[in-house]
Amino acid sequence: MIGMASFTTDDIPDLTGKRVIITGSNSGTGFETAKAMVAKGGSIVMAVRSQEKAAAAIDRLKQQTPDADVTFEVLDLSRQASVADFAERMLIDGRPIDVLVSNAGVMALPRREVTADGFEMQLATNYLGHFALTGRLLPLLKAGRARVVQLSSIAHRQGRIRLDDLNHERDYKPWAVYAQSKLAMLMFGLELHRQSVANGWDLTSVAAHPGYARTGLIENGPLVRSPIARAGLRYIFRPLIEPLVSHSAAAGALPILMAATDPTVRGGAYLGATQLNELKGPPGPAKAEPQALDTDVAARLWTVSEQMTGVTFA
Repeated sequence: MIGMASFTTDDIPDLTGKRVIITGSNSGTGFETAKAMVAKGGSIVMAVRSQEKAAAAIDRLKQQTPDADVTFEVLDLSRQASVADFAERMLIDGRPIDVLVSNAGVMALPRREVTADGFEMQLATNYLGHFALTGRLLPLLKAGRARVVQLSSIAHRQGRIRLDDLNHERDYKPWAVYAQSKLAMLMFGLELHRQSVANGWDLTSVAAHPGYARTGLIENGPLVRSPIARAGLRYIFRPLIEPLVSHSAAAGALPILMAATDPTVRGGAYLGATQLNELKGPPGPAKAEPQALDTDVAARLWTVSEQMTGVTFA
């Protein structure tokens, strides 16, 4: 593996002709991931909800890389019907997928929201949507011998998988539910590696986290419900505290890019920021908490997720 302090966008290999799908790539670490990969010749599918936001993001990409090979495909991960429609379009197109980056997410929604499918919103968007997307795209992923990157978070440390109440119908707490969704993503990435080895899928499944990257996620969280909280965020936390414990979205994208492109990174790895308790710093191996390594719970979560989404990896 490339030394953790040395991996930069310069280390990304030539991606000409490689098809790359990145969810939530119109902003934040997803955009920075797309920006770096399109500059290396990657053929990027920007899988996001809003055509307007995607168009603006594509314009920004083309300012840097005028001949950027990037297209928009609508994908709302909170809706299983949208996931199915997106996957069907990809399957009809038939082009093998070389890289899938499951990046999109929502964080710590103040109130419990339920999707059209009856799922809690954070579980649906952050995890179940990506689980179903990966399963539906499996034929194209196998055809491309793809690298599949699931985005976790340092918040997984506080996560617990409530198999008896994944939708948190009882005792909803914003951060606990977010932590569960990111623990589920880490466990999914590790279990997908085990399943790939057992079934001969020839995928490279890697999990990654961006550390504390300065993106727009926090604005939607419970910290900014009141005018006082918003003022504190704007005038105290953002200018005085956040720079000390965080890094840019571009720096946060480096563990994702390393997971997606470094040929020496093996399946089953977990990468993240490596300084200040993994809040910031250069990319490298990250620490998965013991609950993330519970193979029995991971297998049970996989089975329950197939039942909830109706998507199997047969």
